[in-house]
Amino acid sequence: MWKRIVLILLLVLSFSLSNSDIAAAAGLKSFVDTSDGYQFSYPNGWLQVKVSNGPDVVFHDLIEVSENVSVVISPVPEGKTLSELGTPTEVGYKLGKAALAPPDSGRSAELVNAAEREVDGKTYYLLEYEVQLPNKQQRHNIASVAVSRGKLFTLNASIPEKRWQRVKGMIDEVVNSFTVY
Repeated sequence: MWKRIVLILLLVLSFSLSNSDIAAAAGLKSFVDTSDGYQFSYPNGWLQVKVSNGPDVVFHDLIEVSENVSVVISPVPEGKTLSELGTPTEVGYKLGKAALAPPDSGRSAELVNAAEREVDGKTYYLLEYEVQLPNKQQRHNIASVAVSRGKLFTLNASIPEKRWQRVKGMIDEVVNSFTVY
């Protein structure tokens, strides 16, 4: 009887230690902006960059500096919810044209996936794009969009396509960690 209890305790302890090792190996840090009311996790080893007249916050990889995550805050008509702005696909097309591939930018953005999820009573749209830059470089962008307190919050992660498969899991964790309050 005692052997069975000890074995179960060892298995539980072993499992909990291996889960914490996985979380530590992922190496995500938390960023919280209490004044604007959002938070997300970003990869360990990424640095915050000061940007004027642009996103609210930007982080980029220390080595692959073109890998980045940013948050943009925009006003929305008072009282509008995310679903009133459109479906995930409609909002995804608008965001792609306005932010990722504006007219005369030489860029193109193709929306390849649009989904909706709910976290703690808030609706988020998850949008995935393939982006072509003027220099023919291809990028992968993943965004999480939410409305809170009359503002549209957009977290966008942008990765060179050549690195996408290698970092996809980590970037999905970053995008899914985004919450507004």
